[in-house]
Formats: sequence, C-alpha cells, structure tokens
Amino acid sequence: MFTRLRNKFLILNMSITSLVMVAAFAIIYFITYSNIHSEIESKLNSRSETQITIQGKTLPGAEIGTRSIIQNLSLDGPFSFNIEVDSQGQILKINSFVDMPAEAYYKAAETAWNNQKNNSAITLEGRQWRYALSQMGKHVISGNGQSFIVAEDKYKIVFLDVTEYNKTLFELLTTLIFVGFIMLLVIFIISRFFANRAIKPIAEAWEKQKQFVADASHELKTPLSIINANYDALLANQEETIKSQIKWLSYIKIGTDRMTELINDLLSLAKIEDTQLEIRKMPFNMSSAVHEVISSMEAVVLEKGIKLSHSIEPDIIVKGDLEKVKQVVAILFDNAVKYTNENGQIDLSLTKSKRQVIYSIKNSGKGIAKQDLPRVFDRFYRADLSRTHENGGYGLGLSIAKTIIDRLGGDIQVTSVENEYTTFTFTLGL
Repeated sequence: MFTRLRNKFLILNMSITSLVMVAAFAIIYFITYSNIHSEIESKLNSRSETQITIQGKTLPGAEIGTRSIIQNLSLDGPFSFNIEVDSQGQILKINSFVDMPAEAYYKAAETAWNNQKNNSAITLEGRQWRYALSQMGKHVISGNGQSFIVAEDKYKIVFLDVTEYNKTLFELLTTLIFVGFIMLLVIFIISRFFANRAIKPIAEAWEKQKQFVADASHELKTPLSIINANYDALLANQEETIKSQIKWLSYIKIGTDRMTELINDLLSLAKIEDTQLEIRKMPFNMSSAVHEVISSMEAVVLEKGIKLSHSIEPDIIVKGDLEKVKQVVAILFDNAVKYTNENGQIDLSLTKSKRQVIYSIKNSGKGIAKQDLPRVFDRFYRADLSRTHENGGYGLGLSIAKTIIDRLGGDIQVTSVENEYTTFTFTLGL
C-alpha cells in the first residue's frame, strides 16, 4: 500500500517537474532560434547589393554623367555571395570570394530561382546556405532633385552561410536534452529519497496504530475474561446468597476497575496527542510541584524500604501546564518505585541550566536491556514481561509522559545499565 502511495508521489512529482523543464527548455530554445533567425535575416538584408545611379549635378562634388557605386561583399561574419540573374533565371553575374566549383553556383541559382521563397535553405559542398531573392532596382535622382526607384529586369539572390548557426542550434538542442535527462535522473533520485522519508513516518504511524489496536484489544481481553468467568460462576450458584459469593463479585470488581483504568489511560493519551487541543502554559513553581509529588508517594517508598535522596533547587519558575508536569513527575517517580529492588536507592534532582530546567530520577535495580531502550516509550511496552498488571501496569505511563513532554516543547531521555540502575531525564524551557 505504501509502495503504491510512494510511486504515486514519484509519478506526480516527475510529471510536474518534466512539464516545467520541457516548457523552460522549449522557451530557451525558441528564443535562441528566433534570435539567430533574426540575425540571419539582418545579415541577408545587409549583404543585399545596392546599385545607385546618379544623374545630373544634384549631389555636391558629383561629376556630370552617371556613377554606379556597387558594394558586393562584406568580409566580416559568415561567408556570403550573391548571384545576379535575368527574368528567366539565367546567371548574369556572380559576386563571390567562396571557393566553390562553377557547378555549385549554377545549382544554387537554379534551386533558388525554382523555389522563390525568401530565406529558404540549400546545401552546397557540405555547407548550409540560406538565400533571399529580390528584384534589382535603380535609385535615380533627377536634375530637379526628385528621388525615385526604377525597377530593372534583373534579380539578385543573396546566399549566407548558416552552417555555424545551425550547428549552434543543434548543439543547444542536444545540450538541453542531455541536461534535461541528467536533471530528471537527479530529481528522480532526490524525489525517491524524500518520498521514502515522507512515507516512512506515515508507515510507522500506521504500524503503530495497528499494534496499538492489537495491544489494546489484548489488554481489554484479560479483564473481560475475568468478568465473564466470574459471571458464569455466579450463574452456576444462583441459590447462594450474595454474601457467600462475595469472592466472585470482588473478582468482577477488580476486572471492571482495571478495564476502567485502562480506558482512562487510553482516553488521556488520545487527548494529550490531539494537536487541536492547546496545552495551557502558565508560570508555576516547579520546585514546589516536585515536592508535592514526593510527599504524596512517600508512604510507598518507606513500605519497600527504599532509600530516597533528592536535590531540588528552590523556586524554579517554569512556563507550562502545572497539572501535566506533575503527572509526568508522578509517572516517572511511580515507575522508579516499581522497578527499584528491595532496600534499593532512588536519587532525584531538579536543577536549572541556562534557559532550561532539568529533572532527573535514577533508581537502582534490574535496569533495562540495551535492545529494549528504544522501545521504552512505546505504548503497552513492558521490558520486564514477568511483571503482572497488578504491579507492572499496562505500559502506557511512559508513553503518556513522553507525549506530555513533547507537547510542552521539552525532551525526555532514558539511560540504563543492566543490574545496576535506570535514569529518566526530561528538560523543559524556562
């Protein structure tokens, strides 16, 4: 399921990326294509031969008679040549510095004359040429100063070498295709990496949800089994008095109490994890809150013969939810008492460091195996499987504690050495 979801993300991302790249590269190519063809047209026009015939004394310094000024070729930029033809397409004059055989010029003139479309292309001697055909005219200035054009029965075909221009366009196209392919490959690898990263928390959440449902069902099954079994025992002895069957009723009460406890824990966890509900953050004295929790559980500590030592800095003011923080302190303290060995030791500290407060509780005892440490805060997880519900709980307390600390913007960690000690530490911003 998640593989298909990842592939959908990849297909969507690659499709959008490909369309954007194709559009961008197409714009680059066509802008370059347009600029090059504009330059070709400009050069074709600039290489058009102009013949000016001047009659009379109109221009200063001009001699009497007729003067023809012919600019045949330009040596800068790409090669070019022009051919003058008559109205039948027969060559009258060739103006060229290009080294080509006469057959090439005749072929060029014939092709251009038969296909009289401006800026068409032709291949000569392995090179590409574009040509423009125009009718030649005579610019005449009469004796009275008037200027006009007299059309002649001759035509001029200008040829411009565009081999390098076409090569440039081809190289640009191949470069864009190559770069586009490499970019798509890189984008695919990056997209796959980030798609996997995006899917991973979803997959983990899904697996946790499935595990949560399975664990919750299993945990609820036990008290329900107790209730059903004792209910059947009561039905089997209907003539007995309530007093004589108080044992079965007490077992039913234990089962309902434990089921109520489990349901309350689940509701509490769900409520804390609801990001839509804001946790109140008000300044409070955390030192006093920790003292209150210790005092409320002092009897349990004495009952097990545990030695308790604590170091609490006075009047540490924290901005957060007082009841939630007290709940975390109580969960960690209760957990330490449960897992401390008889006549063991619990060390508790509350200190202030720079812009945060550090709470730490360390207890002696069996400790937690190294492979179990990453799962300590998972729901329903109990590293010591030998513990029963009566003395070990459902494994939701530490999950609730972590969720509260995370919602308060803090951090909670656990360290342990087997058969020596376990330490839980959380930090909150001041």
